[in-house]
Amino acid sequence: MNAEAAASLAGVKDADRKHVFHSWSAQELIDPLAVAGAAGSYFWDYEGERYLDFSSALVYTNIGYQHPEVAAAIAEQAGKLCTVAPGFAVDVRSEAARLIAERTPGDLDKIFFTNAGAEAVENAVRMARLHTGRPKVLSAYRSYHGATSTAINLTGDARRFGNDTATAGVVHFWGPYLYRSPFHATTEAEECARALTHLEDTIVFEGPQSIAAIILETVGGAPGVLVPPAGYLAGVRELCDRFGIVFVLDEIMVGFGRTGTWFAADNWEVTPDLICFAKGVTSGYVPLGGVAISAAIAATFARRPYPGGLTYSGHVLACAAAVATINVMEEEGVVAQSARTGAELLGPGLRALAGRHPSVGEVRGLGTFWALELVRNRETREPLVPYNAAGADNAPMAQFAAACKKGGLWPLVAGNRLHVAPACNITPEDVAKGLEILDGALTAADAHVV
Repeated sequence: MNAEAAASLAGVKDADRKHVFHSWSAQELIDPLAVAGAAGSYFWDYEGERYLDFSSALVYTNIGYQHPEVAAAIAEQAGKLCTVAPGFAVDVRSEAARLIAERTPGDLDKIFFTNAGAEAVENAVRMARLHTGRPKVLSAYRSYHGATSTAINLTGDARRFGNDTATAGVVHFWGPYLYRSPFHATTEAEECARALTHLEDTIVFEGPQSIAAIILETVGGAPGVLVPPAGYLAGVRELCDRFGIVFVLDEIMVGFGRTGTWFAADNWEVTPDLICFAKGVTSGYVPLGGVAISAAIAATFARRPYPGGLTYSGHVLACAAAVATINVMEEEGVVAQSARTGAELLGPGLRALAGRHPSVGEVRGLGTFWALELVRNRETREPLVPYNAAGADNAPMAQFAAACKKGGLWPLVAGNRLHVAPACNITPEDVAKGLEILDGALTAADAHVV
């Protein structure tokens, strides 16, 4: 590293330490990597070390870093109109909404724009409550819906604990997860049926007349790429129809090609009443989220003002990024590529790793969204680290992650799982490279198998 790069690195690190407050962290216990640049499926530091990003940042760079057409579209829009209040009709905002609505299932043709995913969840829940006149919302224990007030209470994982007010009108339930079935199921069909019975019982005992919405991640992201069994989403749709409950799908992580379809719901041909989206809609280049709204819910606010809004709703630079991202995905066949990558490369490759490494308990996923569940013992399925582990308890996963980084792969590690979520347009060569690095790094996890 030359003197100029060393000075830049020192300056970045010093300013970060003094002034940046990082999320989900004990500030004095972290040492963030200083990133100097990125392109495609890679980013690099000031010392020139390159990392193949198998996390897509936080599962959002669906077309990789620095796609030239999207970068150019943002610059072109900035040269014409950088911003305007959300109450005006603007060409690029209307075009972004049209392109999104064309790809949503069913009649979800109205788009309410937010700045990010958590705000999309907040507004979807508000719409459901106003539409039904009911207060409660049901969500799964194994879930993550965002860090704002309602969204974090809807979240089922441990990040809720420090934020749970117990006054948010949220009721949690168990969703399907055959590998660690709460229903003692032995097949996908049993897990599906028993999970739906449990959900119906929860609805009945909570009082259907008090429940505004059920919100689900179409494929559970942060909880471990939990792919629902065949028939589950359709069963939830039927329960919602029977009891007059709004069905909300959180597609913040899995929308826009991540699972090999534009929206993950397309894999099961299910249409919810509301879809929350963000992340991949702009490949993360400019923050943007939103809610896609069905005709019935939109009609509620046809002559009744919707009591919600944001200063930057449909920000024109973000909308320009969305238009360009969607057009690039269409022109380059990114959605179909994601499906092929999952079916032909990632799925078979990760299963082959499982065959060689005793620390891999299960492989699951689709498209460019997969998880390896790491265990100490395949027979007992004891997780490699305990739930919500930290410090010394988390050492086995920390060692595995360090081995990935040493090999030049940036992993997405959560709990006892590796989440594999590269860019949806990752090349076959980079998939092979990533799998080779994982093959070596998994020996660090194997060392803890008993």
